[in-house]
Amino acid sequence: MAEITKVKITSKTHVKPSKVIGRRECQLVTFDLPYLFFYYNQKLLLYRNGDREFHDAVEKLKDGLKHVLEEFYQLAGKLGKDEEGVFRVEYDDDMDGVEVAEAVADEIAVDDLTAEEGTKSFKELIPYYGVLNLEGTHRPLLALQLTKLKDGMAIGCAFNHAILDGTSTWHFMSSWAQACNGATSVSVPPFLERTKSRNTRVKLDPSLPPDPHSQSSGDAAAKQEPVLREKVFKFSEAAIDKIKSKVNENGPSDGSKPFSTFQSLAVHIWRHVTHARSLKPEDYTVFTVFADCRKRVDPPMPDSYFGNLIQAIFTVTAAGLLTGNPPEFGASMIQKAIEAHTAKAIDERNEGWENAPKIFQFKDAGVNCVAVGSSPRFKVYEVDFGWGKPESVRSGSNNRFDGMVYLYQGKSGGRSIDVEITLEPGAMERLEKDNEFLMEL
Repeated sequence: MAEITKVKITSKTHVKPSKVIGRRECQLVTFDLPYLFFYYNQKLLLYRNGDREFHDAVEKLKDGLKHVLEEFYQLAGKLGKDEEGVFRVEYDDDMDGVEVAEAVADEIAVDDLTAEEGTKSFKELIPYYGVLNLEGTHRPLLALQLTKLKDGMAIGCAFNHAILDGTSTWHFMSSWAQACNGATSVSVPPFLERTKSRNTRVKLDPSLPPDPHSQSSGDAAAKQEPVLREKVFKFSEAAIDKIKSKVNENGPSDGSKPFSTFQSLAVHIWRHVTHARSLKPEDYTVFTVFADCRKRVDPPMPDSYFGNLIQAIFTVTAAGLLTGNPPEFGASMIQKAIEAHTAKAIDERNEGWENAPKIFQFKDAGVNCVAVGSSPRFKVYEVDFGWGKPESVRSGSNNRFDGMVYLYQGKSGGRSIDVEITLEPGAMERLEKDNEFLMEL
């Protein structure tokens, strides 16, 4: 693997919407605010060269970006507060817009990066490592780095997680790709009226979250960084079907509906990670999923809702019960927790938070947790800017902790799923040797 120091930034520019938008303000709501003290959400897409020149590709990307920002203009804005101290997204035509860095890494090949199991080599390819979302008050809400590789291009994206979730992220990415392919308008414009989902004004205490200017968040992240390993486990369609079939072999014990693909894969990961951690039978372990609530809230919101409309759903049991029982035991717990997360439960969670606002930190995901984000439903391998599908789609180093799992659509398509897991080194080594987990057919 070439040294990451061989990535050289050659220029930085800003891209704004190609038409006049004017002054726009949009209040952040209860679904957004808890993420202010998370880090920017990072994504990396790798493409092979084909017959295009890097300069031409960059100009095409910038041109498409100008057009797509006409609808997704919030990404070209900043975070601010109104006169009562309530956070909001602010856009004005005189703002800088989206930051676009160009870089060169001629000694790094696409295959070097697709073979990379961890994320250390990504840190120089994706902007805003260790930068808090709260810093969006003085930084762009979207930063991009376009890096020329030996035989391709890396597109590194850093999205401010306080203003959008995964569904909105990939809605933007697919719309940007369409604009680069000549679309004159966004086929599905973003639904920007956040207050339709929750119109409660929450003023955060000035000390909550801490002032990001009191220390460099990047330095703080580096000092507190535990030793962790990341790995992508690629489950083929056949493996996914086998996992689902095994969990549903005896069916839910209470006669409820069969376990879904997600519930089946989730319990498979939860049980085997718990085993790999060598927990005591009485140790608690928490399963957390960041669930899309667009169709759960009342009234339901459209898929195009732009913002955060996710909530963490938790379930907990003892390690011995989880690993000592058949997989349907844990799957049933996950299924019930998800089904119980109704509009009423969402409202109760929101009301509780509004009465005592708390900024999420990683430890809040739960003890000995397995926390699942992203979704194989996101069509990440269909983000084609005009030179083919990406060779790989990965998450960056931000927002990782022991037990964090990202699920992606498998590149081979169908029902294949890539499972990106972060664990302590010892647990990861044991998981890598667990043939029952790997489902080697």
